[in-house]
Amino acid sequence: MYPDNGNPTPPACGDACGTMPECAPLAVPYVPFQQTGSKRYSQQDALSNGTLFPGLNLPFHLKTDAPNAAKGHLGELQALEFVLVELGLYLDTHQGDGEAFELYRQYAAMEQQARAAYEAMHGPVTQFAAAGSKNWNAWLNDPWPWNYPEGGAK
Repeated sequence: MYPDNGNPTPPACGDACGTMPECAPLAVPYVPFQQTGSKRYSQQDALSNGTLFPGLNLPFHLKTDAPNAAKGHLGELQALEFVLVELGLYLDTHQGDGEAFELYRQYAAMEQQARAAYEAMHGPVTQFAAAGSKNWNAWLNDPWPWNYPEGGAK
């Protein structure tokens, strides 16, 4: 007996939209624990696959053009930043992995160089970068990074 209605059958869900069965149970997701020294993708492959670690790769099959999204200067910068976020999350739970921390430091240096090169060619990527410009217009000038066509070229 269900306490809400006294019936031996579960109550009907109010929202019948979507493809799930009515009153579908909640899923219990499983994410494999990352092992120390796990294999890693290159930064471009990490951005395209949505993870730095092949063991955690659960591809999203609807994005058909993922390999081409990371091309060009902006794509390179985004890939480096993505790898830094992934490594940072890994290091939050694997503080003693000195190899991963050294890799983090290397990618951080690469990201700084790539950001400086990108901003020299295309202007600031963030508002904070405009602080080093002669005036605020450096941030406001079009096109903004996300306005470039796919591949990052003007």
